[in-house]
Amino acid sequence: MSKCESCIVKEFNSLKSLTRDELMRVSACKTGKTYKKGQVIFEEGETLNGVYCVKDGVCKLTKLSENGKDQVVKLVVKGGLLGKRSLVSEQQTNLSATALNDMEMCFIPKSEIMNDLSKNPKFTLDVLREMAADLKESDESLVNMAQKSVKQRMAEILLYIADSFGEDDNGFLSIVLSREDYASIVGTATESAIRILSQFKKEGLIATQGKLIKIVNRQGLNRIE
Repeated sequence: MSKCESCIVKEFNSLKSLTRDELMRVSACKTGKTYKKGQVIFEEGETLNGVYCVKDGVCKLTKLSENGKDQVVKLVVKGGLLGKRSLVSEQQTNLSATALNDMEMCFIPKSEIMNDLSKNPKFTLDVLREMAADLKESDESLVNMAQKSVKQRMAEILLYIADSFGEDDNGFLSIVLSREDYASIVGTATESAIRILSQFKKEGLIATQGKLIKIVNRQGLNRIE
């Protein structure tokens, strides 16, 4: 596991605001963790004793709804910090985190992060900015749910995944989600998600191979109403 001060991952999150000495101290007490695809990192209602820095891989953050189904709230990739809001608020986490593929993470104890928050104002400001960005993203998601059709939201999430996470050597989206996950992200029933994706395929907008999805007609997806 690399040292925090030389790890390129820190450039993607608020850890970049820590001084070299602070990063060296954090590096000395962090713990390297690996998670297999489908493994739960933490569950809703847990008390977190630190934050997780994503070194490699992708996980999903989910919220358990009243009907007992998991609602996918966000996808977190390399450079993401998990658990910072729970630490700052000193509350149990309100989301669950599950690995979507094999992941490498670093766990940083609460005492180290809280020490840096109290002594390094630049780091504190960057953490607050990240939390503000998360809130903005949540606001935009609520507006989309209220004002856009399910087909529009499905088209948008496919394009978002392609733009944010890229494609494999065969042109398929590099992030493989279940149809249940797609349904959860866009806020519809699994049957509806399957039907919409099948319609997109018939219209030549996408191609599929099992769970794999390839975008064939980007402009067509952008025109969905």
